[in-house]
Amino acid sequence: MSLRPSGLAFSVACRGGGGFVGRLCSTCTQVFGYQSIISVNNGGLLGEWKFIEKCPKGWFARGFSLKVDSGEGLLDDTALNGIQLHCTPSPTSNMSKTIESLSGKWGSWTKSRWCHSGFLRGFVLQVQPPQGYGDDTAANNIMFTCSNYEILLGLGGNRGNWGIQSNFCGTGICGIQTRQESPQGFLNDDTALNDVRFYCCHDDDTQK
Repeated sequence: MSLRPSGLAFSVACRGGGGFVGRLCSTCTQVFGYQSIISVNNGGLLGEWKFIEKCPKGWFARGFSLKVDSGEGLLDDTALNGIQLHCTPSPTSNMSKTIESLSGKWGSWTKSRWCHSGFLRGFVLQVQPPQGYGDDTAANNIMFTCSNYEILLGLGGNRGNWGIQSNFCGTGICGIQTRQESPQGFLNDDTALNDVRFYCCHDDDTQK
């Protein structure tokens, strides 16, 4: 039996779960510190899921930065390499802590984008499909929705298509896990970040 919770299904099951389901949800929340995961269905498939990184308890992500390989002309491009979340204890606090899952080795960090009010709650990912003999870049850019429905577009690449909107965390995003392809060696095609999923913590629910 898989204990890997995913998005709305896990949230709905836990919301009304008594008996075994309730005990299982309580155990998962205590051990993993979240009740739901938000994800999208257009992420790249190369590489492996790396470690989970979470905001301090009670903090949520209010801003983000991207690590972007902006293009090397005729050389191998990797576009989006990493995502940093900037966590705060409240929607107006000046205190922040930056977290990230594993990032690729190429590119540089962009300026941070911040919600003017509230926290990051959902996202859309821009991903280039496989190019065959062409240069693959996989994930290129990300766009977040804030609590007040403000849209924050990342300063990433522009290749590929935008996917569908993820579910929304009830209060805000509090954790991140990236799917990264490891460096493929000289003259091989690298893609770096392929996919990402985010975590909703505590008694937070996911909403459509």
